[in-house]
Amino acid sequence: MNNKERSIKMKKWILIVLLFTGCSADHQAQEAVVQTQVKVDFSKMHFGCDGNSITAGNQWSKTVVDILGFATHHNVAVGSAKWACYIDTQEYGSKDFVGISGGWKSTDDKVEIQKRHNNVAKVHIQKFISEVENGSFPVPDIFVFAMGTNDSTIGTVADALNGKDPDALSAAVRQTMVGGARWAIQKIITTYPNCRVYISAPIQIADATANAKGLEKSIALKEISNSLSVGYFNTFGECGITEKVESGTAPYLSDGLHPNAEGQQLMGKYLAKEIRNNYF
Repeated sequence: MNNKERSIKMKKWILIVLLFTGCSADHQAQEAVVQTQVKVDFSKMHFGCDGNSITAGNQWSKTVVDILGFATHHNVAVGSAKWACYIDTQEYGSKDFVGISGGWKSTDDKVEIQKRHNNVAKVHIQKFISEVENGSFPVPDIFVFAMGTNDSTIGTVADALNGKDPDALSAAVRQTMVGGARWAIQKIITTYPNCRVYISAPIQIADATANAKGLEKSIALKEISNSLSVGYFNTFGECGITEKVESGTAPYLSDGLHPNAEGQQLMGKYLAKEIRNNYF
């Protein structure tokens, strides 16, 4: 065998070795992904969430729990809820606390008005923590915030993220969407440090003008999620509900705002997929 033949033979062996090691590395990487997915057993985990009328009760969150098989479902969402506090929002469980109401029709009843002013993320989260502490529900492994549709004042992200202590935020900042969001999210991540927390952006509705504001809210909430290092799901732009095809009664929104059964399931499937793919 001359030198040229030896060189050709050597090159062939090198190619074979490279191909083999490359395939082996790809195979090992694929096995690692599969093993990671198998290890995530949601049936041993507990799911918590907060939101407004799009989340309250057994809507998209029930679909998430059913698909992923969570052991428990702790939902403190209330219709008409906001991230932002009011100037007179009470502390949950305080001596004068009158409760929470999802009412929205015009009223002069002072107690009902106070209850509506307590229908905010801060009070919901205080209630959630109280229910865990009294043994009604277990500590959450995963928590999803899905609100913002009812907030009118977005606020300034820089103001909302000022300092380390959310309780030190001014009353004016806490009365904005981003201020309320910062307080509620940070309360969950500090109370339950092993819980994976996610923000689900507000969905599109059947009104183009409202959706322009909804996009602004989604962008602001994304900035909050980045700073607090929690997950963010672009439900506004990815869940399949779009103003462009909504008539006001169909296909996914029953009244141009609230998802019908099909819309709830669509949201749930999207969020279940996002949780499954992003959990660590």
